[in-house]
Amino acid sequence: MAKTNKSQEEIACEAIKHALKALRKRHLLEEAAHGPAVLALSRPFVSQGSEWKEKAENLQVELQQCYKAQSRLSEQLVVEVAESRASKALVQEKENAVADLQKELTELRDECSQLKENLEEKFKSLEVLVSENTELKAQLQEMTTKANKAEAENKMLIDRWMLEKMKDAERLNEANALYEDMVEKLKASGLEQLARQQVDGIVRQSEEGAEFFLESNIPSTCKYRLRAHEGGCASMLFEYNSSKLITGGQDRLVKMWDTNTGSLSSTLHGCLGSVLDLTITHDNRSVIAASSSNNLYVWDVHSGRVRHTLTGHTDKVCAVDVSKISSRHVVSAAYDRTIKVWDLVKGYCTNTIIFHSNCNALSFSMDGQTIFAGHVDGNLRLWDIQSGKLLSEVAAHTSAVTSISLSRNGNFVLTSGRDNLHNLFDVRSLEVCSTLKAAGNRVASNWSRSCFSPDDNHVAAGSADGSVYIWSISKGDIVGTLKEHTSSVLSCTWSGIRKPLASADKNGVVCVWT
Repeated sequence: MAKTNKSQEEIACEAIKHALKALRKRHLLEEAAHGPAVLALSRPFVSQGSEWKEKAENLQVELQQCYKAQSRLSEQLVVEVAESRASKALVQEKENAVADLQKELTELRDECSQLKENLEEKFKSLEVLVSENTELKAQLQEMTTKANKAEAENKMLIDRWMLEKMKDAERLNEANALYEDMVEKLKASGLEQLARQQVDGIVRQSEEGAEFFLESNIPSTCKYRLRAHEGGCASMLFEYNSSKLITGGQDRLVKMWDTNTGSLSSTLHGCLGSVLDLTITHDNRSVIAASSSNNLYVWDVHSGRVRHTLTGHTDKVCAVDVSKISSRHVVSAAYDRTIKVWDLVKGYCTNTIIFHSNCNALSFSMDGQTIFAGHVDGNLRLWDIQSGKLLSEVAAHTSAVTSISLSRNGNFVLTSGRDNLHNLFDVRSLEVCSTLKAAGNRVASNWSRSCFSPDDNHVAAGSADGSVYIWSISKGDIVGTLKEHTSSVLSCTWSGIRKPLASADKNGVVCVWT
């Protein structure tokens, strides 16, 4: 393009030069041609005047034409020069663009080279990964083979274990059958003794404590004030036909006290949560605690060791009771809306009752086949533990039931509720026989426990103001108010040998009253 533009510019310049040369040559020729005329001019003008005038006019015309031609050539020359300059600028611009493109091409070539190097490195890495993947596949295949072999061995071991378990179960069934036969024989031999012990609604102590079975006195004096537990004491009870007191508290301990001396006899360890309720078997050999750790704990009283940890509830266990007939069957209630029946000999749950309302308190009936349960919805319900069926239901309170206690003659059930009432129900009809209340009596919690006196003539219940109120069942009036506690009283229990009465509060203080 540059060569072409240059040749055109040179051609234009040469054309202009050639035209100027032609004009000069023509001018010289004209001057030579006009020579004779000049000579003639020196002659007299009169003779040649007309002829010269005509020639002068012709020459003037030709001179004007030459000027016009020169003007046109000058304009053409200017145009050509302008076009030449524009062409030069365009050529320079194109050259700069070419230089930029060459620079960009060089950079792209360098980048392409770098990308090629990176690609080669990636290919090498890919080859390494492929080789590693191949090795891992081989290892996986080997591990899969080992796993299949181990699974086969495990299956074989499970089959052998199940066979042994079946043999153990058969032996256990035989042992249970023998045990049940022995229990039936013992029941048959013990009926007469039980009949002798149950007189006038009071289950009497064996011969060594028979002198204590008199009409219950109304306690009035705090004999001992015990710092029993840290964080509060929610449950306690006396051993059967004994003055030994058992307490459970927030400190995860179960303690046994001699109320004759006010001294600590022993401490049971192993509970992993707060103790919310307690019960004891009728032979006084095993203590059972309901715990906030979702479990129940069974201790051997003599050794102080945990015999069983009963698991199965999924929320805190708030109530527990043992059968009045056999020390084998236990019932528990938890805030997972279930009531469970346990076999202490087998050590596991035999039945589960599911209900929409949580149960706060429960008690076995005298027949050992049914239980009374007090629920959060305020109703008292009677359940069959074998079938799990609801046998009867009555609205006991307008708020949650906090306590259920069965009279020693088995004819009445005492319920306490958050409506600050204490109701007595006839077991046969589940009708309210009496309602006990007091102006200052306020139930402190969902697990505040009330109790019967040993002769079933009085009821004791704690209050949020720290007082213990005692009612006469026959009169329906308060016959005593005990004041020693400085915080809400959570539990009351009366010894089966007429005295003493014990109460526990939120600070873990236990008062023994005589």
